Amino acid sequence: MGVFLFTHMHKPKTGPLVVLAYSGGLDTSAIVPWLRETYGARVVCFAADVGQGAGELKGLVEKAKRSGAEDCIVEDLGEEFVRDFVFPTLRAGAVYARTYLLGTSMARPLTAAHQVAVAQRLGADAVAHGCTGKGNDQVRFELTYAALAPELQIIAPWREWKFQGREDLIAYVLAKGVPVQATAEKPYSTDRNLWHCSHEGGLLEDPSQEAPEHIFVMTKNPLEAPDEPVLVTIGFEEGNPVSVDAVPLGPVELLEQLNEVAGEHGVGRADIVEDRLVGMKSRGVYETPGGTVLYAAHRELEQMVLDRRTLRMKDELALRYADLVYDGRWWTPEREALDALFTATQKNVTGTVRLKLFKGNVIVAGRESPYALYQPSYATFGKDNVYNQKDAEGFIRLYGLASGHRTSPRVKRGSTRWAARTCSRPARKHSCSMASIESPTNSPTARQSARRTKTCTRWSSGCSTPKLEPSPASCTPAARATIRSRPTCVCGRWTRSTSSTARSPRSAAPSSPKRRTHPRPARAAGAVGLRAARARLAAGARPPAARRRAPPHVRDAARLGRARGLRVSG
Repeated sequence: MGVFLFTHMHKPKTGPLVVLAYSGGLDTSAIVPWLRETYGARVVCFAADVGQGAGELKGLVEKAKRSGAEDCIVEDLGEEFVRDFVFPTLRAGAVYARTYLLGTSMARPLTAAHQVAVAQRLGADAVAHGCTGKGNDQVRFELTYAALAPELQIIAPWREWKFQGREDLIAYVLAKGVPVQATAEKPYSTDRNLWHCSHEGGLLEDPSQEAPEHIFVMTKNPLEAPDEPVLVTIGFEEGNPVSVDAVPLGPVELLEQLNEVAGEHGVGRADIVEDRLVGMKSRGVYETPGGTVLYAAHRELEQMVLDRRTLRMKDELALRYADLVYDGRWWTPEREALDALFTATQKNVTGTVRLKLFKGNVIVAGRESPYALYQPSYATFGKDNVYNQKDAEGFIRLYGLASGHRTSPRVKRGSTRWAARTCSRPARKHSCSMASIESPTNSPTARQSARRTKTCTRWSSGCSTPKLEPSPASCTPAARATIRSRPTCVCGRWTRSTSSTARSPRSAAPSSPKRRTHPRPARAAGAVGLRAARARLAAGARPPAARRRAPPHVRDAARLGRARGLRVSG
């Protein structure tokens, strides 16, 4: 008898040990018998209590064993879920697809992490999940497996079995005698936790159809909500909600109370067509009553205590954080780094926010914080003694400096627009000494232009016209027009002088290095300068038949020559 018992007790059990992430829903209820039939596996179910409700967890262990599981382990993870997953996401302000508050996305990494811990403790060979091949949850579970236990084999039945949809699964589990809530008339997939409840499938797959009222479990129809609003005051410390109506509460108790109050007033419903990670769009209907209130309160308090640039940076990174959570990349250095940054921004996010809840709406009724950057003495439209409105003038001038530069006229480099010109004839050797004049302005462009424009510093005895000095009057449009109309000296003639003793003291000073110059070619008899011809035409003179207006490229060449101090005839 003793030998028989010894042999029986040590008889090795056949088949691998698989730990299944179990919810008791349609999919996982079908996976237990399927694993036994397909792999000959011994199945241990693992269920995470993240606030699904007492009704969903009641009888879960018995149901798993009736399906063929050896055991079902249920762990209460509600406190950890809210404290370590919900609140960090709230502090980040992460919202996916503009509306989705990431309830399912946050719960999956937590569930998968504890499932891995159970598998390692039991010495299991594999882990399994009931996520479909079209959804996001398969990525969230398997990225967690890879990060925490890459040695475990992963079994994903939806990518292996022959069932084509939920209708096939319903027929399969009913044939196995496993009770499920889903039916052919209500083939909805529901996932609930402390933060939210999601609904997918069935009639909801048609985005043109309104979600039926009977699917909602956390919120009342806003049309049937109370006719009187309710005021809720939420207290925060360093970005974490800590009290409701001045009563300190723990994370789970606080969220449960807000869910009850907000759900009663129809707050938190969202009908979303979202982009799944696998590339397709899907429709989901979500209930997040307490989370909607917390997000609104946290956002208003941040607006009071954070400066503009910090808020802008945080809003930009919140989108990245939302993608990270939605895509299942929770157990990554990227998430840890972003958490550290957001934690730094929340040091002064302390205070209270008062909200009014009324028929599905969340209305801000007041906010206050000891770290508020809002100062009534500065923001008032009344009389104040702290703000000098005259200071705004200089600020606006500097702030609009770039705009003014884009629209103001600019002088091209090398332009002679502001250089005073008297004589445009280049210097000749042994004639008159040419020295550059000074520009009325001190800009490098004007000085460079002035250096190229020479004036006589010594006139021959035959010229009685004094040297023209630049003056403020030379900068007037009339003066510039006069100067441009005088291509030569004012006196109208030059006299060659070879005497070096008659030079003025001013010309005796060392001059700049001489450039090689060439004598001006003699003008043909009867020829007139370009400017003179234009003056005649302006006066009404009829141009001779042989001298028509020069083509544009010729006129441009003439202008360029004059700018360089050359004379261009015709």
